[in-house]
Amino acid sequence: MSIKFLLNGEEKIINQPISLAQLVLNLGLDVKKIAVEKDLEIVMPDVFEKIMIEENCRIEIVHFIGGG
Repeated sequence: MSIKFLLNGEEKIINQPISLAQLVLNLGLDVKKIAVEKDLEIVMPDVFEKIMIEENCRIEIVHFIGGG
């Protein structure tokens, strides 16, 4: 069973269902430095584990960049 979804506008395919938390971990991202949107709704980090990547969903991940 493969699941197609969009990640920042790019089509991705995974072979098994995963949570948003697993996706963020697989991408090597720091939860404290990103904002995540799923299907046009902002997702708070405390529920990443409960949100599953579904067929045709749209995930947008934005990295915060510090500067001075």
